[in-house]
Formats: sequence, C-alpha cells, structure tokens
Amino acid sequence: MRIGELADATGTSARALRHYEQAGLISSERAANGYRLYDAGTVVRVRNIRQLLDVGLTLDDARVFLPCLDGDVAAGPASEKGLRVAADRLAVLEARIAAQVAVRDRLATALRQAGGSAPAPPAARHQATGAHAPPATATPHQAAGTEVRTVA
Repeated sequence: MRIGELADATGTSARALRHYEQAGLISSERAANGYRLYDAGTVVRVRNIRQLLDVGLTLDDARVFLPCLDGDVAAGPASEKGLRVAADRLAVLEARIAAQVAVRDRLATALRQAGGSAPAPPAARHQATGAHAPPATATPHQAAGTEVRTVA
C-alpha cells in the first residue's frame, strides 16, 4: 500500500509516517517510481505506535516496544524495560505538570496582588461546584479516568 493509503487506514498523516520511518519504527520499500510501499501489516504497527504516543510516550520510548508492535501491545505481560520506560515518562510528565502549576500559581498571585482578578485555582472551582477535582499529581489520563497500561 502507498503512503496515502496507510495514512487513511491509520488516521495519521503521511508526514507522521515518514517521521516514524526515519525513527526506525516502520519500514517501506520503494516502487520503480520512487513511491513508498508498505506491507499491509504496517497498519497494526502504526496503530500501536499511535496508541503509545497517545498515552504520553515518545517515539524514542516506543523503540522499547518494537518486538510487540506488530501484535496486540496490550495483550501480553508487561516487560520490566517497558514498565521502566513508562514510569520514567510518567515522572517527566508529572514534573512538567508541577512546573506549570507553579507558574500558574505565581501568575495568579501576581494578578491578585496587582488588584486584578485571577480565576480561582482548579481545586477551589471544583469545591464551589461540588465536583471532584483530580489529585494534583494526576496525569491527564488519570484525570480523565483512563487506565494507562504498557506492555512489551
């Protein structure tokens, strides 16, 4: 299948597919006219790559999962290396979230001190509406109530 067909089948862009190929996650052959040709099994591999990216892993992180990208990545037992990569990525994401929360809080404080109106912090907004706020350390997936499982 050509790159456009693979892009349509996987809901991704041709540019992303070329990037995945450059990163060594997928491969193609070249037709006589120079067009990339992909095996039909590449659809599963690209969908698995997208799943890994959707839970916050990077393309470099996804390399750890190469041995299982052609099957159901969620079906097998988790490998130690895969769990370590996911835990490391989660720590990076939590550090970024904490840094952004600190910046938001400093800006809100500065606005209040300047006499401007700053929106209440998320926890206060949730308390006022009776809704439950996700814990401050929750990842976006935890806050959304989705489970993140990685396997290799």
